Amino acid sequence: MSAASHGDSVGAGGRTTGGRGPLSVAPQPIPGHGLLTGRTAVITAAAGTGIGSATARRLLAEGADVVVSDWHERRLAETEVELKAEFPDRRVASIACDVQSTEQVDELIRGAATALGRIDIMVNNAGLGGETPVVDMTDEQWDRVLDITLNGTFRCTRAALGYFRDAGHGGVIVNNASVLGWRAQYGQAHYAAAKAGVMALTRCSAVEAAEFGVRINAVAPSIARHAFLDKVSSTELLDRLSEGEAFGRAAEPWEVAATIAMLASDYTTYLTGEVVSISSQRA
Repeated sequence: MSAASHGDSVGAGGRTTGGRGPLSVAPQPIPGHGLLTGRTAVITAAAGTGIGSATARRLLAEGADVVVSDWHERRLAETEVELKAEFPDRRVASIACDVQSTEQVDELIRGAATALGRIDIMVNNAGLGGETPVVDMTDEQWDRVLDITLNGTFRCTRAALGYFRDAGHGGVIVNNASVLGWRAQYGQAHYAAAKAGVMALTRCSAVEAAEFGVRINAVAPSIARHAFLDKVSSTELLDRLSEGEAFGRAAEPWEVAATIAMLASDYTTYLTGEVVSISSQRA
């Protein structure tokens, strides 16, 4: 989820905030600290303006080489060009993939390993939301959200684990969940059920992955506003959700991405099977 907020102060980029002190002003992205120097990463749903593209930028800023993936080929190609221009000293490649297809997911992992020489980090960011009450929800609406958000994360986790097991060098998987895996919100039953499933998948697969030297964790953002979310969501809803946060503002996508980078780094070598809430209110 993500949101803007009504308020009396202005954050980065002219965004209004809740006027609740210095933390109500959205900060500028921090410089990289070399947390992932020499690592390689694959990020799904990484085209456009959301958490996925912010994660690609953060991992590159921390020294990683990346393969970005998305189902939208035009936006993906544009993102690859932008990232190469921003990070000319890093390797950037793109591979189109629809996470609803096992064949495409498996090819993503094979292609990324070929492009980068190896994979160290898998970020499962792909997901789909919507706003429909259960009484009005069709089977197709339920199935599509669950298939992309939960089954897609499963397909990518399975493929990445198979790679890590056979490669023998270990790795890290970070899943993008949501606080709606804990919270209740009107019209979000399908999305909340899918994200709760991502949390459970994270915990269970982490136990199984330990023998392969793989850590699996998840982030659970509450509100991280970006242009695409503004386009597909109600401004009134996003404003209301934002105002409920302690800082009276939405998270910046890079703030979520920074936590993902931390989980992918050697700062969290004893952390696995955990879901990190990026919010002022877990439940």
